[in-house]
Order: sequence, then C-alpha cells, then structure tokens
Amino acid sequence: MAEDDPVTCALDVNGRAETVSVPPRRTLADALRDHGLTGTRLGCEHGVCGACTVLMDGRPVRSCLALAVQAEGSRIETIEGDAPELGALRQAFDTGGALQCGFCTPGFLMLAAGLLRDEPGASPERVREVISSNLCRCTGGVPIVNAVLAAQRELAARPSTGSAS
Repeated sequence: MAEDDPVTCALDVNGRAETVSVPPRRTLADALRDHGLTGTRLGCEHGVCGACTVLMDGRPVRSCLALAVQAEGSRIETIEGDAPELGALRQAFDTGGALQCGFCTPGFLMLAAGLLRDEPGASPERVREVISSNLCRCTGGVPIVNAVLAAQRELAARPSTGSAS
C-alpha cells in the first residue's frame, strides 16, 4: 500500500453509519465536507478559531486538526445533526442576536451542545470559559454566552425524556 492510497473508515455521522474512503492525511473537516456536510466551517485551519468544531464521541474536536482516519469507529456529530441541544441553541442564538455573519456559528453551536450535554447545570462562568475557546469577530462573547445560558434554561424546562434505570 502506497503512503497516499485511500483508507476506508467506518463512522457514525449524525446517527447514520457511513463508510468513507479518504487519503490518510485528509482532515476530518475536509472528509465531512467531501460528503456534503458543508456546515462545518474551515476558518484558520490551525485549530485556533474553533469554526470547525464537531463532536467526536460527545467531545468537542477541532476537525481541521483531526485526521479522518483518527475518527474510525467514532460517533461524529455535526451542525447538520438533530440533537435536542442544537435545536435549543439555534433558537437562542437567533432570538438573542448571538450571530451576525454566521461563519463561526456552527463551531459555537457544537461546542455549546457538548457543554450542555456534559454539564447541564454549568455556571455562567463555566459557559464563558468554554465558549472563550472559539473566536467570533462580529458579535463578541456576551451575546453568545447569553444565548448558551438561554438554551440551558430552555433545556432545563423541558420534561425529561430519559428512562429511569
């Protein structure tokens, strides 16, 4: 096998089993975009801005730094997914004025979805800390943090759909 021969990877992308054939050095962001999932943005392509954030096995990952082959067997969630956190976050970002140009929004939404899933009761300070890892040139941080907190309240007010163990 030559160094650049495509590698086949099995992924779960937004709840669908996918098999992708990618060159070994193809980033996860590019592989997702190659397969029509263009909501994942490429900003700096150095892992600094966070526009490319997706969830891999529930954890935020800069998909411009992760290779697609590293995601083999993983559960990948993108902005195109339908997680309950994403619905609440989309609504809160829209009504709260937390977006302007929208370029960074998918990365913020995925980062916040991971936070709200892992830490549903995260303090405002914790939300600010996590959100500060992504960059927005238009709105600044305050409307984004406020939108995440609004989505947190919305999610907390919803009846639980989980089953008791």
